[in-house]
Amino acid sequence: MRENPYREDREELRELIIQYQNLKHGRNHSFLEEDAFERIIDYYDDKDNIPEALEAAEIGLEQFPYSAMLMIKKADLLLATRKYQEALHILETAALFDSSDLNLYILKTDAYLALDQQAKAVELLEAALQLFEGEERIDLLFELADVYDDYEEFDKVFDCLKLILEEEPTNEEALYKICFWTDFTGRNEESIRIHQKIIEEHPFNELAWFNLAAAYQGLKLYEKSIDAYQYAVAIDEKFDYAYRNMGDAYLRLRKYKEAIEVLEKVLELTRPEDVIYEAIGHCYHRMGKFATARFHYKKAVHLNPDDSKLHYKIAVTYMLEEQWQSACKHLENAMRIHRSIPEYNLAMGECKMNLNKFKDAIQYFGMVVKHKPKNAAGWEALIRCLLKAAYYEEAYEQCLNALTATEGKALFYFYASTTLFVLGKSKEALLKLEAGMDKSPKLLKKFIELNPSILQNNQVVDIIARYKKGKKI
Repeated sequence: MRENPYREDREELRELIIQYQNLKHGRNHSFLEEDAFERIIDYYDDKDNIPEALEAAEIGLEQFPYSAMLMIKKADLLLATRKYQEALHILETAALFDSSDLNLYILKTDAYLALDQQAKAVELLEAALQLFEGEERIDLLFELADVYDDYEEFDKVFDCLKLILEEEPTNEEALYKICFWTDFTGRNEESIRIHQKIIEEHPFNELAWFNLAAAYQGLKLYEKSIDAYQYAVAIDEKFDYAYRNMGDAYLRLRKYKEAIEVLEKVLELTRPEDVIYEAIGHCYHRMGKFATARFHYKKAVHLNPDDSKLHYKIAVTYMLEEQWQSACKHLENAMRIHRSIPEYNLAMGECKMNLNKFKDAIQYFGMVVKHKPKNAAGWEALIRCLLKAAYYEEAYEQCLNALTATEGKALFYFYASTTLFVLGKSKEALLKLEAGMDKSPKLLKKFIELNPSILQNNQVVDIIARYKKGKKI
């Protein structure tokens, strides 16, 4: 047994390089075997000295002109220098002497792809699959999958990975990749069958359980996906991606407490991420625990201060607690990043309106209707604000604008009616009320909320009663 094999190998390589340099310069030298040239070429290649490596390959081929191995080495170096046609020519020659070397097909594939000849690459690899088995066949299938990816034949990428898993069900690379391609191609049912079969033979393979869970999740079968994720984390309790996806599945089922538990596990296992804190914040938000939601949103903002959506979410929690001034502060942060987003302007308008800063509120609501003229929410907020500020003429004008922009949404007939009553134009108001009732009687409650005392008007009551009698509300 050698005492220091690494040192001996290094000394042996050093001696080979000396002998090679002697040969190269015409000095006395020991005879160099074919595999010695392979080591010399690799030595220069590892040092990124491609010209020297190429020269060593050429000298080696002068000594061993029928060496397929040295030809393949040279072709590999030519590919690195983008001499694709020359590399292909050498590989064709190498195939005459030894067509059983896997690298021959891999390098020819690389050359075809570099020359934008994907069809030839596919044809070559599909033919080569018949010549190899075991690990070499699996390597070819991975290569073919990459070609199909480059060729945008995505279903065939999935097919290649499926073939790999049929031959080697626990191949980690294939298991990782097929999870992505299942989601990308939408072949969830097929993925379920593939991974159920793998689990039958290898019940403790956490990746197979994870992929099975992800496929169920892709079909929105969240309960089944959670069960499968739980098997995955039972096998590998540090499987953070399984906890992460399980958290998403619980969120979809609105099981917020359970989602929080597994998402906190993700934070234990990995470095903190804004998306995880945001998801936990969302859960507390939906549970009505706004202060705790805000705490987690702020942690997310600390990690990603340029995400305007996070500032907006913090503001919303303040709005739900009617802390309008605090909400404004965080909306300002959001709008410094993205000023024109309608949701931010709508929220800021709401805050300003509740602070009785009507002119500011009108300005923000005006931005919303400018950017989303067909959206009813902006118009409704603007008109409500104008009514609250007692700008009745302007409110009626905006009702008409809203009806035009939204192609006659019933809501704005009710708003127009309310405004006309306030302006003392009862006849027109009654006509607008009838138009609203004809279009959508369910919106009557909005009309009454705007002015509950309107029910003291007998003509209004008559219209409502007449409508109730003729049609159900």
